[in-house]
This record gives sequence, C-alpha cells and structure tokens, in this order.
Amino acid sequence: MPAAWSPARPALRHPEKARTPAQPRLAKPPWLKIKPPRLEAFAATQKVLRRARIATICQEASCPNISECWQRRHASFLILGAICTRACAFCNVATGRPHAPDRNEPRRLAAAAKAMRLKHVVVTSVDRDDLPDGGAGQFAACARALRAAVPSASLEFLTPDFRRKPGALEIVLADAPDVFNHNVETVPRLYRAIRPGSDYAGSLALLQQAKRARPSLFTKSGLMLGLGERVDEVLEVMDELRAADVDFLTLGQYMPPSPRHARLMRFVPPEEFADLGRTARRKGFSMVAASPLTRSSYHAERDFARLKKARAASAAAASAAAASP
Repeated sequence: MPAAWSPARPALRHPEKARTPAQPRLAKPPWLKIKPPRLEAFAATQKVLRRARIATICQEASCPNISECWQRRHASFLILGAICTRACAFCNVATGRPHAPDRNEPRRLAAAAKAMRLKHVVVTSVDRDDLPDGGAGQFAACARALRAAVPSASLEFLTPDFRRKPGALEIVLADAPDVFNHNVETVPRLYRAIRPGSDYAGSLALLQQAKRARPSLFTKSGLMLGLGERVDEVLEVMDELRAADVDFLTLGQYMPPSPRHARLMRFVPPEEFADLGRTARRKGFSMVAASPLTRSSYHAERDFARLKKARAASAAAASAAAASP
C-alpha cells in the first residue's frame, strides 16, 4: 500500500510504551481478512490529501477500513496535528508534545473536502490538553471553512472529551455540526488500564450536555470489544448512553496496533455483534452499527442518511399517535 502523507511526529511513536512487555498475538479469524485496495482509486484520495497536507485518522490510527474508504474517496480528517497529549493503551496515534495549531489548517481541510466532493465530512482530532480550549476553537474554524466550501455537506465532529476545559463544548456546538460524536471506547472498569487520563462519567456527561444544549443534534458514541469486558458491562453502558439520549451506537472489534498496546483478550464473532446490535436497537438507539470492522466513521455518510430517516419516522409516528382519539 502506498505511504500516505503525514505530518511530523516524534521519532519514537509511543515513548510511553517502550518498556511495556510485548503481548501475545492472537491469530486473526477469517472474518477479519481485509481485501487489498484498488491502487488507482486509493491513489486518487491520497493525492488530494497530500496536496492539502491534511492528516487522517484513517492512517494515524491504522484503521483496517482505509483501503475501502479511500478507494471510495472518503476519509476522516484529523486536525490539530498528529501528536496526542495522552497515551491511551489501545491507540496508534503518536504520543508526545504537539506543535502549535496551524491557522491555515481549516482552509486546507475545506479544500480537500471540496476536491473529494464529500457529502458528509467527518472531522476528529488528537487530545490537546496543552491548549486552553482543548482545540475547540480549531473545530469551530474548520466548521466555518467547511460550510463555506461545501455548503451542502453534512458535518460530523468526533471530539476528545475536553476534560477540564470549561466552555470548550459550547465553542464546538456554536457552529452547529449535524452529528456530535464522542466515543466512550470501553466499559468503566477498564478505563484506568485502557484510557488513562480520561473519565467515563465525564464522557457520558459531555454527550448529555451536547444533547441538552442542542436537542436537534444527532449524538453518537462507540465501544471497542475484545478488551476483556463482560457482556453485562456492555449492556450497562448501552443503558447509560441511552439515558444520556445518545442516538447512534457503534460497536467494533479492538485490534492492537502493536504487541506493546493493550492486550487483545478475544476476537468477538460476527453473530455476537449481531446479537448486541439487536439488543441496542431494542434499548432505543435510532441507529446501530455493530460488526467486527465497524469504526466510528465507517460508512458515516450512509449511516447519517439512515439516522435522519429513523428520526423522521419516529417523529411521524409520535405525531400520528398524538392525533389519534
């Protein structure tokens, strides 16, 4: 696969994991085999991103769906650089001291979205605990640039938790994204090992605050499976996300980027994902994506269209019930 452009990162990608013991690898099951990309279509997306000098979470997080998405001319943009201030045990994004935000990044991102003719734009970022607003202002600047360049496109923000950054969420929501996405990632019991520096209750509160601030907003969150969580813990997280009025749930298989990342405890079979997906729908999520290869922005454009239809159908049903004698 051709190497995609990426901004400068530390010489040692994960310095905090240098002395971490290597974990045993499990053999991949057949349902996780990835087809190689059609290089011509893949290269077309790569060319746009290189020209705009825009990073993607597709590459930085080693997403298994990069081939499929890039050959369909879709990518999830990564802003505020490619160096994260946190060191989550599951993540492949580089850890270190980030550079100052690039004021030209929103313009370049918007140019890439326009060149790719995106109808649904997904923007995410590294954690920027070094910034007073956690990077919220850069999200807002990207929203304004995207609205000007691709006014008909829907906009999805996948944000960090903005922990200890008062007012950051309000800055992000002021420019009205269509979807506000923040992943809880795993069950509360595993947070200290898997997501150090983050707080499960804080992530739930962020999603709830976003919905309360803008009730018409679609909210979205996701979990990785295979880290040692129990089914009852996953079901409890589902209940708490619904209590926070989250609309869309994603469930995907955790795959360690290296032997020094968090240990993979098991591969969850597709039928188990299907069962959990059915349970989530019964619990009231308007949209559920649950499969081994599901990721936060996988098929995001298609799923957003389905999410809007589900809300419209629900509103029509409620209106009809209210009108009946």
